[in-house]
Amino acid sequence: MNETTGETTIAKVPSTPDDPSLAILTGVDQFLGGGRSAEQVRHFCHGTTVGTNALLETKGAKTGLLVTQGFTGIYEVAEQARPHGSAIFDVQYKKPTPLVPASLMAEVVERVASDGSILTHLDETALRESLRGLRQRGIESLAVCLLFSFLEPGHEERVRDIIAEEIPGCEVSLSCEIVPQIREYHRLSTTVINAYLQPILARYIGRLGQRLAEVGIATPQKYIMQSNGGMSTFGATSRKGVATVLSGPAGGVTASVAVAKETGLGDLITFDMGGTSCDVALIKDGQPVIANRGKVEGRDISMPMMDINTVSAGGGTLAHVDDFGVLQVGPHSSGAVPGPACYGRGGTKPTITDCNLVLGYLPVGNFLGGKMRLDHAKAQRAVRDAIADPLGMDVSEAAEGIVRIIDVKMQEAIKAISTMRGHDLRDFMLLPFGGAGPIHAGRMVRELNLAGAVIPLHPGVFSAMGLVMSDVKHDYVRSLLRNLDGIAPTEISSVFDQMETAARRDLRAEGFDDDKVHIRPLLDLRYAGQGYELTLPVGAVSTSADLTVIKRNFDAEHEKTFGHCAEGETVEIVSFRIEATGFVPAIDRKKYKAEGTDIAQARLGTRTARFDGQDRDTTIYQREKLDVGHRFTGPAVVEQFDCTTVVLPGQSVLVDDYKNLILTETA
Repeated sequence: MNETTGETTIAKVPSTPDDPSLAILTGVDQFLGGGRSAEQVRHFCHGTTVGTNALLETKGAKTGLLVTQGFTGIYEVAEQARPHGSAIFDVQYKKPTPLVPASLMAEVVERVASDGSILTHLDETALRESLRGLRQRGIESLAVCLLFSFLEPGHEERVRDIIAEEIPGCEVSLSCEIVPQIREYHRLSTTVINAYLQPILARYIGRLGQRLAEVGIATPQKYIMQSNGGMSTFGATSRKGVATVLSGPAGGVTASVAVAKETGLGDLITFDMGGTSCDVALIKDGQPVIANRGKVEGRDISMPMMDINTVSAGGGTLAHVDDFGVLQVGPHSSGAVPGPACYGRGGTKPTITDCNLVLGYLPVGNFLGGKMRLDHAKAQRAVRDAIADPLGMDVSEAAEGIVRIIDVKMQEAIKAISTMRGHDLRDFMLLPFGGAGPIHAGRMVRELNLAGAVIPLHPGVFSAMGLVMSDVKHDYVRSLLRNLDGIAPTEISSVFDQMETAARRDLRAEGFDDDKVHIRPLLDLRYAGQGYELTLPVGAVSTSADLTVIKRNFDAEHEKTFGHCAEGETVEIVSFRIEATGFVPAIDRKKYKAEGTDIAQARLGTRTARFDGQDRDTTIYQREKLDVGHRFTGPAVVEQFDCTTVVLPGQSVLVDDYKNLILTETA
């Protein structure tokens, strides 16, 4: 994006799974090949799935774990219960395999009490013996999680010094730095995941930084998207890799917030369907939902993160007939290599992309703006051989069935973040993006009775566009249990002042002046005796009246969230939080004026496409030639460089001032 003119240039290149940085450099080469110089680049941001994939595929570093003597069972016992949902009834349910096996755990002789006082001093001699044993087992990274270190970090910090002496070069993750808050298991799990990912991300980010420097991109403003929707520097991300597990989809949610602001549509469901997964999130009143704790593939992470629900449903998702003769779709994907059968790169199994081509939704010769030709015959053969013939079905019927199954899976993902939490989907517009999102959006709108859909101008690179709309964001937390009616306002202010000082120091070191920094204080609150908290923003706290306001706001939020409150009960502070944002120059998306062109100029012709078991003549439009104010009805297909949009019969589309496609059901 050109900050001066607002001009946007996009590129879309194949992924390189063996080394994701190579695909990035290919995109950079295309950009620089357009007559621009590397010296002109002043801001670079990257949304990465390197850490996510390493966690999902359990391909992280060989990690060890140090815990307080007598507490090695915390990691294996976890929450002592199955997760909510279908797992409760699954007789074959298995917990995720621990990232650190028991053979790589060691106990540390020390003990800090629940008030932060030291009961047993650190036994350094015993620690050194344990570390030598771990060194012989070839560990690359160590997670350190000692009891109550969030109150007294001295023991953990000394352990790090000794590790540096005994195992030089070993990466170290301290829980007192990664997530200094209560709940031993969640703190331990988060620290372990960070240790597991840190060497992988550090190597990847270091290699990417070096390669960017080699092509002349030397700007200090090089960032990685975090799970919380903000950016972090390359260096900070290398130390805190656990904060990137939702880095990939977070950019799309950030861009969706901008769309909500532009269009005035405050209630949106984001629908990001790419090659391997579908990520959905809810935006209410223009703001995304941020959770302080979440799960990725059953593994607990206590970090502020976008509340994104992910299912294995993408353009590369594979279909097959199982041993019982039942059609199964997913969870496995063809990946970028070999990819769908229609790509002609060696894939032979049917994918969602192959099915969409068979159904007439995708163009054969106009894919990626004509840079790539799809093989219709190979797509048909893949569906026929693997699905249609074994089930005694017609190829088109089989393809439509596969697409319907994947659509239902994605609808369930949307329900999980909306109707199952009390939201009425009739109040929400769908915002589809990713390479495959707009193909399936019309069916989502109809089946879920949504208000409609907003398809942005560049859906295929929408998550990347969100990166240049993001600010730098750091989260700080400190657990300190205090009753609200027994704490002095000055103590609350003092804790927040200390945290704010640290936040401003960190952002100042990253080049942000104080006037470009926003500090948002929050409190985790609960009724005394509860085992869960609500996070509320708070203003300045200087008098007892301010404490009364906090109590009243908590009661109201509890009533709103759970349907009841207990105004007479004592409210307890659990953790103090600071959300520190460093503002980067805002880049607004371009607003267009109608040029007065006839919609006939955007028509490319017609082709046959299948809808609800019937073949229909379908009008094909070129997205780049659609003008503000143009209207058309389905069945229709809109083709563009980075994706394809399918409009069902009975649906209509309007092109708005930002050249979004506003899709609604025809009255």
